[in-house]
Amino acid sequence: MKIDNTFRPVLCWKRGVSTLRRGVLKGKEVERVLDERKRRVLQAVTDDYIQTAEPVGSRNLARKYNLGVSPATIRNEMADLEEEGYLHQPHTSAGRIPSDKGYRYYVDELMARWEPGPAERSAIYREVLAVRRAMEEMIHEAARLLARHTQYASMVAAPRLEASVFRRLDLVPLDETRVVAIVVADPGFVQHRIVELGRPVTQDQCDAMADRLNRRLLGVRYGDIGRDLLSGIREEVGHPELYDAVADLLTSGLGERDSDKVYLEGTLNILSQPEFRDIERARSLLAILEARDTLMQVLNYASRHSGTTVIIGQENPVPALQECSVVSATYRLGDEVIGAIGVLGPTRMDYSKAVGLVQYVADHLSEALMALVRGR
Repeated sequence: MKIDNTFRPVLCWKRGVSTLRRGVLKGKEVERVLDERKRRVLQAVTDDYIQTAEPVGSRNLARKYNLGVSPATIRNEMADLEEEGYLHQPHTSAGRIPSDKGYRYYVDELMARWEPGPAERSAIYREVLAVRRAMEEMIHEAARLLARHTQYASMVAAPRLEASVFRRLDLVPLDETRVVAIVVADPGFVQHRIVELGRPVTQDQCDAMADRLNRRLLGVRYGDIGRDLLSGIREEVGHPELYDAVADLLTSGLGERDSDKVYLEGTLNILSQPEFRDIERARSLLAILEARDTLMQVLNYASRHSGTTVIIGQENPVPALQECSVVSATYRLGDEVIGAIGVLGPTRMDYSKAVGLVQYVADHLSEALMALVRGR
């Protein structure tokens, strides 16, 4: 599916400090200036619609929120906000709901910062940090945790091999002309490939090759492995064809096959949202969620930006996701970004909670992966 790479995320949060850039929607900057009364009305409409999924009327706002003005004044302010593109009126309903522009202003300017409470912090510590797991299990658990606590669909892009650190290579002959190359890299990569050779190879030749490569490459970032680092080994091992095959694997990132994996949890969560009760709309969304390469492209875009990224409705480059919003954050190994984690839900998303939880889980996943490396 074609991705429009001209879009850019417009909200970044960094470790307790919000670093906001100006919102962009359909190529135009979202205006930053609303007077205080309009800001309060827009915030109340958005908060109410997020909670109820029902269009919001002025009389309801006056009754539920302490706005300090009459229903008639609120109605006039809502009409102005609609004219300016922040609200719209669905069908013939008397109430109004936020537009994508309204949600963008809400996220950038109005929403409160949500912090996980004791229950969420305890669950994240217990399920991500406290139990020593293999990397894949740890990442999968982080996805399950996000889906459970946000009640949206969660997705995690597996770490990129190029950002990992080489730890060990084993070469195991299957028969005279086939060898299994097993590569171990931090934080917890274990990958194997079968190497086909044109002439016989011995266990001693495999051991000699692995020993020399392990001594040369231990602690090297995988993305930095190049032919220059391997120079001289080809002549030492006595089997140039074995060297060429293994060197090709190492310098090509093993084809990066496993690094293109996306872990998806909580699909039923998003289908339970009122917006997706329509069968055709639900079917279209399910098709996108099954196309993991599309989700990977969205997460890969997010992983090029530090902090937490919020993509709202029409800002999404995937047409079938333009009735959804995505909140994602990068996770790291030390200072290196190695992947991204996020949630996907309706544009009527609880953005405050989603941003807070995604960032919190991403930070603790980074911490857990570093602990996994240090514990080796």
